[in-house]
Amino acid sequence: MKWMLVVLVGGVTPVNTDLVFDKFADCLSAEEQMRKHYADAFDAWDKWAAMNIERRRDYSKARDAQAKRLLGNVGTCVPHGDGTVVKPEASPSPPPSPKPSP
Repeated sequence: MKWMLVVLVGGVTPVNTDLVFDKFADCLSAEEQMRKHYADAFDAWDKWAAMNIERRRDYSKARDAQAKRLLGNVGTCVPHGDGTVVKPEASPSPPPSPKPSP
């Protein structure tokens, strides 16, 4: 079975990454790397903001918004099909019923 990494933006909206893995462990590793990149991006922004935003209240609000934006995204591994679509067999339609004569 193949596995695909899907990102849940804000923890809710699924976004297909088109990253497909043969092993579940590889997919989990990619999810962990994605999470680390988001955390690193937040840490870099936080260092910049601490030095550049003068008012503590403004910094606090901006930090909360940035944390939701970056850290609210989570990855999950889902089974991935091979792309074939199985069409249901058409059921034969019943013969038309005879109309009653008047």
